[in-house]
Amino acid sequence: MKHVRLFLSALLAGTAIGIGGAVFLSVESSIVGAVLFSVGLYAICAHGLHLFTGKVGYLVGESPAYLCQLAVIWAGNFAGTGLTALALRASRAASIAVRAGAMCETKLGDGLLSLFLLAVFCGLLMFIAVDGYKQTQNPLILVLCVAVFILCGFEHCIADMFYFAVSGTLGAQAFMRLAVITLGNSAGGVLIPLLRRLPE
Repeated sequence: MKHVRLFLSALLAGTAIGIGGAVFLSVESSIVGAVLFSVGLYAICAHGLHLFTGKVGYLVGESPAYLCQLAVIWAGNFAGTGLTALALRASRAASIAVRAGAMCETKLGDGLLSLFLLAVFCGLLMFIAVDGYKQTQNPLILVLCVAVFILCGFEHCIADMFYFAVSGTLGAQAFMRLAVITLGNSAGGVLIPLLRRLPE
């Protein structure tokens, strides 16, 4: 039951990110959309849901079993974003697929190294956001970090799951890019935890 509960929590987290992605695609202003996207991360942090990019930074110092948990979380996030995308495509909100398609065309045409590097920066910001909220309970850190990573064009593997799914471009090429972006998010997410473990 532990892994079932973890998967369902991750599924809801994926849904929250899907909602954030949907509002970003629904507004004309990229700044407004970037700020409103943060409602997804706030919902996740406020309700203790499991988001891969919010948990991977805590891999440092954990047992190998934590890798299994991260795999379950990634799968749950994928399911949540996919189900959210399917639901939206079956509703009048399906028009957001056009804008998502343009975004995904850029991602599919980008090089793997570029995607990895952009994902590293996003992973770093995600750890700063989640750990900062954990310590202060101040949602402003979530809003700022999310807005920055979106406006900079940094890559977030869970958000990209939603964009690929809602645009109907989720195929072999998209999966390969999601794998690279996941690795980049992971690398960025562990930078600060690794620094903390260095002797003073």
